[in-house]
Amino acid sequence: MLTKHTLCYKKNFRNKNISKKLKLRLKNTIIDKTLTDASETWILTKRDRKQINIFEMKVYRRILGPVCDNEKEIWRILTNKEIYAVVKYPTVTETVRLNRL
Repeated sequence: MLTKHTLCYKKNFRNKNISKKLKLRLKNTIIDKTLTDASETWILTKRDRKQINIFEMKVYRRILGPVCDNEKEIWRILTNKEIYAVVKYPTVTETVRLNRL
């Protein structure tokens, strides 16, 4: 299911010369398209959905990075709700569900 394109995301998404907006577009075009290839015939179990969501959150956290919490003056990672508010793309599991025959 995962190809070398989806596994090489670490190198590209750590690059500070690429904007977050471009990284999100790359994620949407490369990783999502690779993950959802032939998804019309998939039967996703609860475990499959969970693993796909975990992978997707890892990618988003790598792209968006930590944020500085001004109240506590510490760096923290974004929560899932905060990530979905920033990203505004449908999740991979939602895309798979919509693509079903």
